[in-house]
Amino acid sequence: MLDHITVTVADFGRSKAFYASALAALGYSVGYEWETGAGFGSGEGIPDFWIKEGERTAPVHVAFQASARQLVHDFHEAALAAGGIDNGAPGPREQYGPTYYAAFVHDPDGNNVEAVCHKPA
Repeated sequence: MLDHITVTVADFGRSKAFYASALAALGYSVGYEWETGAGFGSGEGIPDFWIKEGERTAPVHVAFQASARQLVHDFHEAALAAGGIDNGAPGPREQYGPTYYAAFVHDPDGNNVEAVCHKPA
């Protein structure tokens, strides 16, 4: 089981605004912050997703679990409104599993950010 993940971003302020908006749909908010970094979580304990400003690295793929399919739509809409670039509209991805329902957005640094719901329709 993962405890947390950290993604390096080029512009902390821009990325913090993006993630704060996009992840709010999934119940995440900033739980800890310092000058060039922040931790996001669901409010239950220590944040599990962190960003920190630094030298750009290769893009990564991060998937956040959504408890309902509508939240996948909400995430996608919020992420696009916050400046994300569409990388896959909400919908089934049966190649990954019979109930896999997801949406994908590139963040300001080109990272592939996903919201996925595994519950049946």
